[in-house]
Amino acid sequence: MNQHIAIESDTAALDGAIKRATDALLAQQRSDGHWVFELEADATIPAEYVLLVHYLAETPDLELERKIGSYLRRIQADHGGWPLYHAGAFDISATVKAYFALKMIGDSPDAPHMRRAREAILARGGADRTNVFTRILLALYGETSWNNVPTVPVELILLPRWFPVHLSKMSYWARTVIVPLLVLAACKPLAKNPRGVHMAELFAANAAPAPWRAPHQNPSWAAFFHVLDRALKIVEPLWPRSLRRRAIDRCVAFVTERLNGEDGLGAIYPAMANSVMMYDVMGFTPDHPDRAIARKSVDKLLVVKNDEAYCQPCVSPVWDTALVCHALMEAQGDATRIAQAHEWLKARQVLDVKGDWAEERPDVRPGGWAFQYNNAHYPDLDDTAVVVMALDREGANGTHGEAIARGREWVEGLQSRNGGWGAFDADNSYTYLNNIPFADHGALLDPPTADVSGRCVGMLAQLGEPHDSPHMRAALYYLASIQEKDGSWFGRWGVNYIYGTWSVLAGLNAAGVDLGSPMIRRASDWLIAIQNADGGWGENCDSYKLDYRGYEPAPSAASQTAWALLGLMAAGDVDHPAVARGIRYLQATQVADGLWPEEFYTGGGFPRVFYLRYHGYAKFFPLWAVARYRNLAAGNSRRVAYGL
Repeated sequence: MNQHIAIESDTAALDGAIKRATDALLAQQRSDGHWVFELEADATIPAEYVLLVHYLAETPDLELERKIGSYLRRIQADHGGWPLYHAGAFDISATVKAYFALKMIGDSPDAPHMRRAREAILARGGADRTNVFTRILLALYGETSWNNVPTVPVELILLPRWFPVHLSKMSYWARTVIVPLLVLAACKPLAKNPRGVHMAELFAANAAPAPWRAPHQNPSWAAFFHVLDRALKIVEPLWPRSLRRRAIDRCVAFVTERLNGEDGLGAIYPAMANSVMMYDVMGFTPDHPDRAIARKSVDKLLVVKNDEAYCQPCVSPVWDTALVCHALMEAQGDATRIAQAHEWLKARQVLDVKGDWAEERPDVRPGGWAFQYNNAHYPDLDDTAVVVMALDREGANGTHGEAIARGREWVEGLQSRNGGWGAFDADNSYTYLNNIPFADHGALLDPPTADVSGRCVGMLAQLGEPHDSPHMRAALYYLASIQEKDGSWFGRWGVNYIYGTWSVLAGLNAAGVDLGSPMIRRASDWLIAIQNADGGWGENCDSYKLDYRGYEPAPSAASQTAWALLGLMAAGDVDHPAVARGIRYLQATQVADGLWPEEFYTGGGFPRVFYLRYHGYAKFFPLWAVARYRNLAAGNSRRVAYGL
């Protein structure tokens, strides 16, 4: 009798937690049916925004500058600099940009926070030790020589596709950032900088130049490309002017074709800002339609609050909306509101544009979804799989059949030869390119990854793809081949192995893989072994370090706890005590507004270089996990019925 009362009490508590979170999420739905939450990166994007305004000699919004300054000062760390994520280590490139922006805003170099930053920069070799993108910004401001920047000739855009170094062999984000940058590097303009602010004090006397090889680069390949870069610096000025003119025109045409309206080139800040500067150096006036709309796209990324402001790297409405729909369907939320969101999503399917992905797959019809409001040239496999699974789950009556079929067709068509899926392109695995001097960030490519591949497997399986079909056999073999020795999977787009392991387990479960198989048991055992004493799970962005040797404990985070729970439930471990402890952790950390707080960065941009704090992750993933636990614990089956 007492056990029966306890079960009823637990169920009531779960129902209460689910209702509070559901109500809170529904209250944040936009009038047209979608959700979008803030997407925060590090100090670099808001700092670059400030510097862009002065590069162009625009009349600055002083109140906006004041708020951005407040934001930058708040996120300065105790080590004196700016990290790449909350509570992270000092990053010299982020710190140089933040210092320069604050000085541009009007902060005195003698102010305590500026002095601490400057001393930290100089102690680490000075501004010459920054990454390539930061040195390009410094060259545009005349703070360093273009000789300190790797040479990427604008004529690159004219090369045939068979050439080893070609834009189509790079990732979408590299492509959209580099093309306008080629024009800037060819023209070498100087920032207008009407305030005349400079930062010579950040350069150390007799400082060594930036290293010619990044830690991730192969010594032999890097040496070859380093010598090639030296040679290019000698011969580049000798190339025919007519060839250079043709190359610049081709770059401008590339950008203009993909300008993407108010959502901007590639719908990502670096490409958008570069496009504005490209139009400026080409003599386009501020009121020219192309330059004006490119500039407007940048301002749409601003988040302006009462006391602070910052600039987002991009926005995530399709991703946020699709994931919220999954959480709400699991929570058995308002069906009408979910249907409205699905109609909003359907309207954003790309059916009429063959984007850059068609270079590799010319015979595949469009059918994907982008991450942002609009980005027709660059839909992605991750969003497409998540949207298709949401539409399929809600549309049992066949109302979404055509959208689902086209999405499935596109996903199948973008499967890489090794069986996996990248985010935006098929077979974007030209690993030697990460050794060129420009690629010191190590993120020039978009190869298949475990997390995206797990998502695509889950989608295909949910739609009824037989486990022994060619698509599925290749995908399952790929996932098995890249499992880590400890049983986990790497998470490219979420931090990190917890995210990757959940993503793959969800796909394997949907594909009908035996839940008792060694592959799944090893993954489940790993998740259970790394649970924190408080019942939650956490993982630090440092897990992307090159010398990673295994999981290192980190404070529990709501989103990562939810991923671990969803992964364990996909593995069939609903009744394991670790799952109950995890659910209790989420119940205990739910706050008065019905949601969960989270300062940690659990989203991946580029490993070791750029991380993301999705403000929505702690809102919908915990709801999803708690609701799934309630449903499975109360149901007749312990097996998750969906691909996600």
